[in-house]
Amino acid sequence: MDAIVGAQPAGDQSGPSVEAGAQRPTAYIVQKGDTLYSIALNHGINRKELAEWNNIPESGAIHIGQQLSMSAPDAQAGPSLFSLSDSLPPSAPTATRDSGLPSEAKPLANTNKLKTEPRAFKLPYSEQAIAQLKGLTDMPRTVLAKVDPMIEKQTGTVIPPTEVIADPDRIEWIWPTKGKLLEGFSEATKGIDIAGKAGEPVTASAGGKVVYSGAGLRGYGKLIIIKHNNTYLSAYAHNNKLLVKEGQTVVKGQKIGEMGSTDTDLVKLHFEIRKNGKPVDPLKHLPGISG
Repeated sequence: MDAIVGAQPAGDQSGPSVEAGAQRPTAYIVQKGDTLYSIALNHGINRKELAEWNNIPESGAIHIGQQLSMSAPDAQAGPSLFSLSDSLPPSAPTATRDSGLPSEAKPLANTNKLKTEPRAFKLPYSEQAIAQLKGLTDMPRTVLAKVDPMIEKQTGTVIPPTEVIADPDRIEWIWPTKGKLLEGFSEATKGIDIAGKAGEPVTASAGGKVVYSGAGLRGYGKLIIIKHNNTYLSAYAHNNKLLVKEGQTVVKGQKIGEMGSTDTDLVKLHFEIRKNGKPVDPLKHLPGISG
C-alpha cells in the first residue's frame, strides 16, 4: 500500500527536544558550481545578509576561490583570553603560577609588627586587612575545585541538580501537504518528495520568517525557504505559485504556495528540513504517516 501523508492542523511550537547541531564555519571558500543562493541555503543564512556581509553586488556574482565571511562584522569574537592582560592598567596585580598570589605580594615574616598599610592588594588599612593577608600567606597552596552545580548531602553523596533547562529550538512540525510519498530522504535527495496535483496547497510546516521566495536556485524551481529559529530551516520546492514574500512572517499551517512541477518533470513537492544548514531526514521530525 502506498503511504499517504496528510497535513496536520496548526498547533503550538512546543515538542520533543532535539539535539543541538554543529556550529557553521566563520568563513567559506567558494567552490566550483557554488552560487550565492546555494551557499546561503547550505549554511542556513539569508542570502541578502550574506551579500551585505561580503559587499557582493545585487547580481550575486561570486568567483571560485573567493573567501566569504559567514557572519556579520559585528558578530566577530572579542579579544582572546591571552590578550586581556594587555588591557589591564600597569598597577593591576598579576598572579604567579607558584604562589597563587599577586606578584607584588610577599610572605610576611611577622604580621604583628605591621604598622603601615598592606601593599599586596591595596586594601584600606585595618585589622581585618592584616588578618586577611595573614590568612592568605599561611594557607596551603592547594587549589580546590569548585563544584557549584552539585548538591552534597550530609552522607557525602553528591547528586546532580533536578532543574531541567528547556530547549528553545525544539519544534513540533506538521506535514506541508498531503499526498503519496514518492521518495524518502538520502544524501542525494536531501529531503523527501510528496506527489500531488497542480494547484494543491503547500503549507508552512512550522511558523517562522520567509528568508527566500524565488526561482534562483538550480534544481529547486520556484522555492520557498522559512527560517524557524537559529537552528532550523525548511524548504518547499517545485511550486507552481509562490504566495509569500521574503521577510514575511508565517504561522504553522498557513498556505504559502501551490504545488507544481517547476524545474522537474513531475508534479510534486520537494520538502527539506535543514539543521544548522545541513539536511536532516524530515520523516524523523514529522508526525507518523497515515494511510
